[in-house]
Amino acid sequence: MKKIFKWIGIVLGSLVGLILIIGLVLILIGNARLNKTYDFPPSNIAIPTNEASIADGKHRAVTLCEGCHGKDLGGIEKWFNAGPLGMVDSANLTAGEGGVGQEFTSDEDYVRAIRHGIDPEGKPIFMPAVNSTSHLSDEDLGALIAYLKTIPPVDRKTSGHHFTPLAKILFVAGVLPAMPAEVVSHETHVTAPERGVSVEYGEYMVNTNDCRICHGKELGGAPFPDPTIKIITPNITPGGEVGFWSEEEFIGTIHSGITPSGHQLNEHMPWETYKLFTDDELKAIYMYLHSIPKQAQYTP
Repeated sequence: MKKIFKWIGIVLGSLVGLILIIGLVLILIGNARLNKTYDFPPSNIAIPTNEASIADGKHRAVTLCEGCHGKDLGGIEKWFNAGPLGMVDSANLTAGEGGVGQEFTSDEDYVRAIRHGIDPEGKPIFMPAVNSTSHLSDEDLGALIAYLKTIPPVDRKTSGHHFTPLAKILFVAGVLPAMPAEVVSHETHVTAPERGVSVEYGEYMVNTNDCRICHGKELGGAPFPDPTIKIITPNITPGGEVGFWSEEEFIGTIHSGITPSGHQLNEHMPWETYKLFTDDELKAIYMYLHSIPKQAQYTP
């Protein structure tokens, strides 16, 4: 009997040792991916200085950036706080103390961060919105950068990201999403369709405003991107409730946060930001959503 217990102990000890070794290997791979250096050709995007372009850049920043970086764009402490997985502060986008305006020494540094998801040293940054901002056209990206360089400085030091060993293991195992720098297209130059109420411009708006990050690549719903929030986002294709809304009802829902059936939109749906889209932008989004194939609601 003692021999049996001895062998059981050896087997269990070996299994524990093997698990620890695998965990250590995954952590090392995770560290290597998080510290990988990327190098992309410069875009040489022209940064405008005229008032109209800066105003357009402000519109982009208000509807796309404020939700994660705060109304003053000075960054949010513990923007992502997942306990055993780690913590992330969103960046201070201003030129104040602790802001990227002091860290970035060239316009290309802004391009690298917004289009490619890397810092001035070429290392990945945890900025999920890069999955959307990488689709911004050269013109729109230039206008956004022009505006960011004009905003009042905010003195706020943020701490970037800190991922625990558990998060790195889950990251390498594919349980947590890849860093944006690993998956976006990294095009040197991007164009946009002509602005207007069209399916094409609606698709551009969807691609550049986080819709696919929350509702899934095919927009049929998905697990919320923050793993600490246990909700499934709704299907926004013609196969979901949105498919039954009129254009007027769609715009009214985004403006009020109340659906035609009288339900309040989920608190994690940033309708208070999206209501600042122009009516033409919302009409274009509506046209695009009603032009795509029906999808069944995602279920786990």
